[in-house]
Amino acid sequence: MTDELVLHHIFNPNDPFSAVEQLEECLAASDSRTSSDEGLENLVEAKMLELEGVKSAEAGEIDTAIRKLNKTITICPGYASAYNNRAQALQLQGDVDGALSDLNVAIQLSEGEGEVAKQAYTQRAIVRKMRGDDDNAVCDFQKAANLGSSFAKSQLVRMNPYAAMCNKMLSEAIGKLQSGRV
Repeated sequence: MTDELVLHHIFNPNDPFSAVEQLEECLAASDSRTSSDEGLENLVEAKMLELEGVKSAEAGEIDTAIRKLNKTITICPGYASAYNNRAQALQLQGDVDGALSDLNVAIQLSEGEGEVAKQAYTQRAIVRKMRGDDDNAVCDFQKAANLGSSFAKSQLVRMNPYAAMCNKMLSEAIGKLQSGRV
C-alpha cells in the first residue's frame, strides 16, 4: 500500500470514502495478480468515470451516465458507490427493478455501513414506498436514519401517524409555553 493511502487512513480514520477502503474493495474484486499500484490506478480511473457519470446524469444524459457507471463497475466491481449512483440513473431511466438490484449490491458491498449504505437504504426505501411496500420502506428508512439520514428520519415520522400526531401536540404545547399561554 502506498504511503499516501496509509497517511490518508491515519488522518481520516472515519472517512467512509477512504481511499484505503476503496482500494481494498477494488483489489478484492479484481484479479489476484493486480498490484496495489494497479489497484490504485483502477480506483482513480473508476472515481473519474463515476464523477463523469454523475455529471452526465445531472445534465439529463442518462444513457451516457449509465454507460460511464457500467464501465466504472467493470473496472472496480467492489466499488459500492458506483452501484448506488447507477441505481439513481436507472431510476431516472425508469428501470426500477435494475435500480433495486444495484441498491441491494451497494448495501451488500458497503456491509450496511457508511455514507453509501445510508444513501442506498434511503433510495431503496423511496422505491419501496412508491410501490406500496410500506413495511419494508419503514425498515429501510430506519436503517438510513440510524446511519444519520435526517431525510429518512423525517419520512419515518410522516409514515407513522401516531408520531406525527404526538409531534404536532408537542409543538403546540411548547408554543403555548413559550408564549406564556399555559
